[in-house]
Amino acid sequence: MLEDKSLKQSSKQKTGTHELRQGSRRQKTGSHPPQSSVGIVKGPSKPVGRTLFCRHEMKYHINESKAAAIAQFIRPYLQSDRYCKLRRGRAYPIVSLYLDSANLLLCRQSLRGHKNRFKLRIRSYTDEPDYPRFFEIKRRMNTIIIKNRARVMHRDVATLLSGSSLPPQDYSTDEEMLKQFQLHMKSINARPMILIRYMRQAYEDDSHNRVRVTFDRELCYNVTSGPDVLLNSRGWQHHPLSIGGVILEIKFTARYPPWLSRMVEYFDLRQESISKYTTSIKEACSRGFCAPQLSV
Repeated sequence: MLEDKSLKQSSKQKTGTHELRQGSRRQKTGSHPPQSSVGIVKGPSKPVGRTLFCRHEMKYHINESKAAAIAQFIRPYLQSDRYCKLRRGRAYPIVSLYLDSANLLLCRQSLRGHKNRFKLRIRSYTDEPDYPRFFEIKRRMNTIIIKNRARVMHRDVATLLSGSSLPPQDYSTDEEMLKQFQLHMKSINARPMILIRYMRQAYEDDSHNRVRVTFDRELCYNVTSGPDVLLNSRGWQHHPLSIGGVILEIKFTARYPPWLSRMVEYFDLRQESISKYTTSIKEACSRGFCAPQLSV
């Protein structure tokens, strides 16, 4: 079950603020998706290879009317990110291939609320083979999220997932991060488990605090054991959270802005523990798509 918490309480917590400030100094500009729709599109000519985020994340499940009102509320403080601005619908697609052990260890740790845990995924924003995929390690340390990523061309994804080293290539990437990814894979014998897809509407500022508010819609999942990270393929299932609902995420690195506190109070937002991965695995298992069946 999803566990409600008050974001007002979370905003008063100061644990990890120093670490967040340190992380914000170290982080590099992130690589974002190109102008696209759910399909084959052309990506930017020089995508960034590695990013590091150290931040807080809060999630909520809201209806469309509240999402529209919140989008209006945040306009004086944030602007659409540059990739949303390129899109007629002000949203872009995201697809992620999540890895886990055969007994779904990472999923179980998330469901049990382990304070220190990680996820392994490969993210893409297009089906175009000449646009890179991004290997990501997403760690949670108590209330702090740390994300590392390294870009890899489509042709090299299967090689890395097999445990082999990256062959000589004509592009730069963070090979040390990729080795870490493979070590995490080996530690639990992780393999491809499920694809998660959705459309994202994103707003952000350009301050050191990197406040970011996103609205995710059309959440779908696709159980798979293959290495392909594709938006368009057979077997997609609609997630119940996407039926008449929106997943709202609030992210910041160092300081919780007062205007966010006012927004949470005004719209009576209740923080929930929403993991797209774990909820999709639970839904897939309930439909008999997973083996073994998930039990916590």
